[in-house]
Amino acid sequence: MSRNAWRLLPLSCANGATQMAIDAAIFRAVESGESPPTLRFYQWDPIAISLGYHQRNHPNHWNDLTFLGATVQLVRRPTGGRAVLHQGDLTYAVIASGFADKRSESYRQICEFLIQGWRSLSHDLSYGNAGRGYIHNPDCFATVTGADLVLPTGQKLIGSAQKRSGQTILQHGSMRLTPNPELFETVFGETDRISNDPEMPTIDRIIDALVDAAETCFDASFLVGSLSDVEKSWISQNLQRNQTE
Repeated sequence: MSRNAWRLLPLSCANGATQMAIDAAIFRAVESGESPPTLRFYQWDPIAISLGYHQRNHPNHWNDLTFLGATVQLVRRPTGGRAVLHQGDLTYAVIASGFADKRSESYRQICEFLIQGWRSLSHDLSYGNAGRGYIHNPDCFATVTGADLVLPTGQKLIGSAQKRSGQTILQHGSMRLTPNPELFETVFGETDRISNDPEMPTIDRIIDALVDAAETCFDASFLVGSLSDVEKSWISQNLQRNQTE
């Protein structure tokens, strides 16, 4: 039996508004049948804080943050959850259909490729437990929910969020690889809960391991591709819309 045909987009690095516009455009294209199921990995340049779609309040000093002379951007995600500082991290995005209708179950179906991939890199991850006060804390990585993946030490390595329309899901999440503790404390006013791991694999190794795991978990055959002309048009529209809001 042949595997499902998925698209793998090469690692990209762009500003937060562009990355969120890309995810939103791919989601729309997959939902409409314009594009195949897609897996991609990306990074944020310059550093940014992404706010959850429904997150309306954040500390005032976030509007004027800088790091190494560059402005820390504020960007809104199309998914829920709390704020994430995108510095020294790698973000994944899965955009596809065919997962469970129940949100908690679809999280587990998708997160399985993260667990298996990181296990092959000698990093065991498990699901977190929902903590009290999650809604009232602006920092996504200050609390752990059932959608998060934690190390044996209890430190949260991956936080994920979803957007859903019908059977189509966008799930993306941040993997914290080389966080800067001083910047974290400046942003959130508390000590970082995760420390740098001297044995952290390179980004290329992480991506290779996760793609291999995704092939098994999603019964997928990946073909490296690029954004379609339709997606590029929607990305441009998303960026123009955001500039006028």
